[in-house]
Amino acid sequence: MVQINGKVRARITVPAGISEIDAKREALAHAAVQRQLDGKLPQQVVYVAGRLVNIVL
Repeated sequence: MVQINGKVRARITVPAGISEIDAKREALAHAAVQRQLDGKLPQQVVYVAGRLVNIVL
């Protein structure tokens, strides 16, 4: 699950053993996330292993 400011914006499927860096990279590359970011840079990206990536603007 990918959240932006606490709201679910996308769901991605990745391997169970994915690293934190790769999970964040996959989440930020998702088309729905890119539309929400609208060129802004995230202030923080929180990764909870096996559960979610939360992007804070």
